[in-house]
Amino acid sequence: MNAPVLKIITPVDGSVYAERPLATEAEVLATLEKAKAAQRDWRDVAIAEREKMATAFVDAMVAEKDKVAELIAWQMGRPIRYGHGEMRGFEERARYMIAIAAKSLADIDAGPKEGFKRYIRREPLGVCLNLPAWNFPYMTALNAVLPAILAGNTVVMKHSSQTALVAEHFASGFAKGGLPADVR
Repeated sequence: MNAPVLKIITPVDGSVYAERPLATEAEVLATLEKAKAAQRDWRDVAIAEREKMATAFVDAMVAEKDKVAELIAWQMGRPIRYGHGEMRGFEERARYMIAIAAKSLADIDAGPKEGFKRYIRREPLGVCLNLPAWNFPYMTALNAVLPAILAGNTVVMKHSSQTALVAEHFASGFAKGGLPADVR
């Protein structure tokens, strides 16, 4: 019996642009377990190191802005000339998130109390699931993925079936940035 396959039908000409095998239930569960295990180590990686990897990820993605424009055009029909605009927004948002990460994740002084040192500490939650929309596939994915990674969480992303190759591109970018395989 053949495994189910996702077919991305391009609105450009109605042809099959790409095909990918759909994950089985066992593969999904294994992915979640790997992400959970990886998060135990990832949470202890210093924020400065996470920022460094996130910056390398953004650099890798922006270096491929022409590829992004083409991927978006073929998957969702957006004219190529508008693809660079999505990457401009992607880069602005990403660099801002990286710039504010250390301050945003720093301990918060809860005020004085005799005999105590009080503070509020933000702790990573664990594995985050991201289901980004198809209409701005890079920016909508980034809005959840990058803050989660910077905060010490791992991420499992399932993109819209129309723009599924964007998730592959994110994984490739994070690999180029040096993120451990099961964190991304």
